[in-house]
Amino acid sequence: MQAFIQGIGVGGSLIIAVGAQNAFVLKQGLRRAHSLPIAALCSFIDAVMITAGVAGLGHLILAFPLIKDIASLGGAAFLLIYGAQALRASFNAQGLDTESTQGADTLRAALLTTLGISLLNPHLYLDTVVLLGSISTQFEQQDRHMFGAGAVLASFVWFFALSLGARYLSPLFKKPKAWCYLDRFIFVTMWSIAAALLWPYVKAMMG
Repeated sequence: MQAFIQGIGVGGSLIIAVGAQNAFVLKQGLRRAHSLPIAALCSFIDAVMITAGVAGLGHLILAFPLIKDIASLGGAAFLLIYGAQALRASFNAQGLDTESTQGADTLRAALLTTLGISLLNPHLYLDTVVLLGSISTQFEQQDRHMFGAGAVLASFVWFFALSLGARYLSPLFKKPKAWCYLDRFIFVTMWSIAAALLWPYVKAMMG
């Protein structure tokens, strides 16, 4: 039970941190645009990655730096594009209209964007596979599985709470200014993460 509780605590602290994935889930939740399938997909991806980390996949990633390089560069490019789109949208912000935005995005497009934001972000692998996988090694086999289960539960609770809880903020987002600030927050978040991913390569080129 102690390992399970630690899994909830450690997993939750990593997942709750503001990032590209959470910003996207929040925005879709506010727009009520396929928010539950998106939350389910995010939770499922985390569950697979956490399970892989507890099973030892993290050691494989560390052994092949090329995997991290490909994920970093591809993820940075994706985040730069998505962030630019958010910035552009901030200059055309409109108030929230749940009736007209209900089907604004197709389910396929929303899920593909979720996959891109999730799987092209190296932090997903570093946090869930490498870090959680490494922490789990301090436990015996049975407790290691309990630790992983706790982290998976934290992910499911967080993403569904974020998705469903966002709806209670909808009165605030009937104001165009609120959407403007959210889109610019998403822009800063996406580009900050992209810059952090690219900085080691820029530094290496300069050095």
